[in-house]
Amino acid sequence: METSAPRNWTLLITCAVLVAALAMGLRQSFGLFLAPMTAEYGWPASGFALAIALQVLLNGIAQPFCGQIADRLGGRVVIWGGAVLYALGILGMALSEDLGPFTAFAGVMMGVAVSAAGMPVIVASLTRLLPEEKRGRAVGLGTAGSSFGQFLVVPLSGAGIAAFGWQGALYAMAAAALLMVPLALPLREAAKPRATSAQPEQTATEALRDAGRSPTFWYLFFGFFVCGVHVSFLSVHLPGFVATCHLPLWVGVGAISLIGLFNVVGSLASGELAQRWKRRELLICIYAARAVLMTVFLLLPKTTTTVLGFSAIMGVLWLSTVPPTVGLVARNFGTRWLATLFGIVFLGHQLGGFTGAFLGGIVFDRTGSYDLMWVFGILMAVFAALIHIPVKDGGAVPPRRAAHPGPGLDPLPGRA
Repeated sequence: METSAPRNWTLLITCAVLVAALAMGLRQSFGLFLAPMTAEYGWPASGFALAIALQVLLNGIAQPFCGQIADRLGGRVVIWGGAVLYALGILGMALSEDLGPFTAFAGVMMGVAVSAAGMPVIVASLTRLLPEEKRGRAVGLGTAGSSFGQFLVVPLSGAGIAAFGWQGALYAMAAAALLMVPLALPLREAAKPRATSAQPEQTATEALRDAGRSPTFWYLFFGFFVCGVHVSFLSVHLPGFVATCHLPLWVGVGAISLIGLFNVVGSLASGELAQRWKRRELLICIYAARAVLMTVFLLLPKTTTTVLGFSAIMGVLWLSTVPPTVGLVARNFGTRWLATLFGIVFLGHQLGGFTGAFLGGIVFDRTGSYDLMWVFGILMAVFAALIHIPVKDGGAVPPRRAAHPGPGLDPLPGRA
C-alpha cells in the first residue's frame, strides 16, 4: 500500500525512529526495578523474572494479531493502542503490591503493549508508506532507533529511581509512554486502493495461505528463530559467562553496552546494504560471520580485550538481520499484509529467544559451563546461513515506479 500524496519523508522516519527508541528503552528498563521492588515487598527474584519472561513470550504470540490489526486499520492506530497499554501496564506495575497483579500488568498487559507499539509494526508501516528506494535505509534506522532508546531511556530510568524512588520512576515512565501517541501521528496510511475485477484485493487468509505454502517463508521464519537464540542467550547469559571467566563485573556490563552501541552501526549499515545487495546474500553473510566470530571467541583466551572486542563485533551483527528479513518478506509476499506476515516471522524470533535464554540456563546448571551452549550457537549460525541459500530474492532494488502494482502483489519485477 503506497501513499498517493507527497510526504515529508524525514519527519515520517524521524517520528518512527523515536517511537521505536521510546518503546524499546522503556521495556529494557524493567530489569532496573527487580532489586528495589523485591526488596520492598519480599518477592522472590524468580517471581519478578517470570513476569518479564511471560512478557517476552506474549510479545511473540501477540505480534501476528497486532500485525493483522495494523494491516487492516493502519500502524498508527495500533501504536496508539500500544502506547495506552504501555502507560496502563507501567502504572499497574507501580501500584502492584503482590506478584499476581504485578504479573498481570508486567507480563500480560505489557506483552501485548510491546507487540502493538513494537518494532515489527513500526517497520511494516514504514515499508508500506515509503517509496521502494527508501525502505531499506528506513528499516535500518528504525532498528537502530531501538538501540538508541536502550542507551538513552535506560540511564534516564536509572536516574529517575535514584532521584524519585522506584515508584516515582515508574510513574514518570508511564507518562513518557504516552509521548508515543503524538509521535505516531505521521504514520497515517493512505486509503487502500479499490480492488478491480482484474486485480482483486488479496485477503489476509489468502496471504497467510500463500506464505504458508512457500518454503521461502519458513526459511525466513527458522532463520529468525536462530537470531532470537543468539540475541537472548547473549543478553541473558553473557554477563554470567564473563563472571565465570573471573573478569570484573564492569566487563559484563560493558559487553552488553557495547553490543547495543555497535548495533546502531550494524543496523544502519544493514539498511544501506539491503538497498544495494541481494538481501538473501546479506543474511547468509551475517549468519556465517556470527559462526566464525563465536568459534574464534570460544577458542581465544577470555580476557577483557577479547570479551569487549567480541561484543563490539557481535553488536554489528546483532539486529542487522532485521532490514533484509523485512525486505524479503515484502518482496516475496507484498506489503498489503506485511505486518501480519512479519509478525509471524517475528514470533519465530521470540520462540528462539525463549529457547536461547532457557536452554542456556539448563546447560549451565547441568554442566557448570557455557561451552556446550557456545557450540550450539555456532551450529545454529551455520544452519541459518545454509537455510537462507534457497530463499527467493528478486535482486537489486529497481528505481521507484510511478504506480504501485496493487495491494498484496509483489512490487518488484522478478524473483530469483
